[in-house]
Amino acid sequence: MAGMLKVNPNRMELLKLRRRLVIARRGHKLLKDKFDELMKRFIVLIRESRELREEVEADLNRAYGVFALARSETSTAEMEEALSFPKATVELGVRKTNVVSVAVPEFDLATRGEFDCYGLALTPTDFDESLRRYQEVLPRMVTLAQKEKAVYLLAEEIEKTRRRVNALEYVLIPQLEETIRYITMKLDEFERANLTRLMKIKEMVAEST
Repeated sequence: MAGMLKVNPNRMELLKLRRRLVIARRGHKLLKDKFDELMKRFIVLIRESRELREEVEADLNRAYGVFALARSETSTAEMEEALSFPKATVELGVRKTNVVSVAVPEFDLATRGEFDCYGLALTPTDFDESLRRYQEVLPRMVTLAQKEKAVYLLAEEIEKTRRRVNALEYVLIPQLEETIRYITMKLDEFERANLTRLMKIKEMVAEST
């Protein structure tokens, strides 16, 4: 049993508890609806993140493979010299968007300049191909980071909402209902006792006249 709240069994408390019960039930419904919507968005994001991660990892593995071939054909000094003076720059903007009352980040990626900032005569074609692959996969890596951060934030909010729903459903609402039943029963007992007392007084008055 959820137990009862410690209150005085009177009509004023009964009215207060009934109002609290109405509010608690309304709050429970709103939180339950929020929980269901969060779960829908969470499941969609999980699926999208998993699919995108598989694609990104596959593309990165291919880029790594091509880069390894280029690395085997180039000396360390030539490789370091080719990558010493990059011309490309990357800027990442962050803004917030609202997903079921949860502020999740959205990333805006902006690249400027060219990645091939080295002499083509000093590097093999595999090197160019590997950098091109890395450049192509970068935006999807940012999108993946955005989705996975959203998944994390939604998971936190789902857990908080679940605890609140359970607290209302299994603790507060049953306590209010049990307390209301108890006060109602006590008031009925008081009413019956008063009625019995009045009847006895009436009988005594009738006998004395």
